This record gives sequence, structure tokens and C-alpha cells, in this order.
Amino acid sequence: MSSSKDLHHHRRNYQLHELTEEKISPNPYKQFGWWFEDASNSDIIEPNCMTLSTATKEGKPSSRVVLLKAFDENGFIFYTNYHSRKGRELSENNQACLLFFWDKLERQVRIEGTIEKTHAQLSEEYFATRPFESRLSAIVSEQSEEVPSRQYLEDKLEELRKLEHIHRPEHWGGYVLKADYFEFWQGRASRLHDRIVYELENNAWKIKRLAP
Repeated sequence: MSSSKDLHHHRRNYQLHELTEEKISPNPYKQFGWWFEDASNSDIIEPNCMTLSTATKEGKPSSRVVLLKAFDENGFIFYTNYHSRKGRELSENNQACLLFFWDKLERQVRIEGTIEKTHAQLSEEYFATRPFESRLSAIVSEQSEEVPSRQYLEDKLEELRKLEHIHRPEHWGGYVLKADYFEFWQGRASRLHDRIVYELENNAWKIKRLAP
């Protein structure tokens, strides 16, 4: 078994890009769009992977990776089971955080804000575009609930395949995070990284630099 001391030597000197106030957009959504395009054009497998962090009403946090499915100045959209652990936590505490890490570009973006459910019609439209097997899985999986075995899930899946019509379950749909905070992090040499923050104050974005 490896000693934790071995991790002391796991380091990388970041030197691909820089992030300066002169080159950023005054609009964080536009800045995110530029970086997301860069990530999409790189060899990152799924640039829309993001870590979603939620918390209970008591403040106990949890995180997991989900997929961003759309974004504009109205927010960042993803889809999931409303009865899952994250769904239950969001019903108690709608404050949440998204984190993108694009290692090939030595960049990360942290986005904080409040989350609410999307309109049901939007969930219906997206559900209809999903591959057939993915739609079945959304119905079969009582996400975050204990199940007796893998076979239990596969048997339920086989039963569903016999149905002629598959409808979106009411407990599955979209969420949108409405941002009030962005942090753009660019790795730099000698760990003197760039951190540019956008904070929403009185409906206007205030920009500042943080020490790394």
C-alpha cells in the first residue's frame, strides 16, 4: 500500500495560460462561454461534467458529478431524480455550488447561487431527446434508495422494455442554478495562480482579484 508521503511528489507546474483583468469579459456568463468553448474544442472527454455540491438544512454537505445540459444568462441547467439525495437536499436548502475542472487547460470555474426546478415542459422536451435506454433507466432507478441487488434493477428494466410508450416520471426533471457568484481560476507557474471573481451586487457584477 502506498504511503501518503508519496503524494508529496505529485505536483505539476501550470504554465499554459494567464487570466488578466484586461482580457476578461465584464459579463461572467460570456466569460464562461469562452472558456467552455475552449474546453469543448480540447481533448477533454466530457467538458460539461461538473461537481454539484448541496447541503441539508443543517448544513451537512454532499457532492457528486452531474452533466450540464444548457446554460445562458438565465442559469445553468441539469436533470436528475427529484427524490434523490441531492433533490431532497435542494428541497430543504436551495443554495448550491457548481465546479468545473478542465485539467487539460489548467482551469476551474466555481459558480454559486440558488437552484429551482425548471418548467415541466422543458423537462418533457429534454426527456424525449434522451436515448431509449436512458429514459428506461430514469424510470427504473429510485435514485439514492437501497435496492436488494443488481438483478432487481435489471429485471425491472426488462419489464419496462415490453411497454409501447414511455413517459417522463413526475419525479424526474430539470433544475436551474441562478448564479450570484463566479470564480475563474487559471493555473500559473510557482502556484501563483490567477483567481478572478464576479459577485452580483445590486443587479450588477462586481469584479475583483483574489490571492491564490
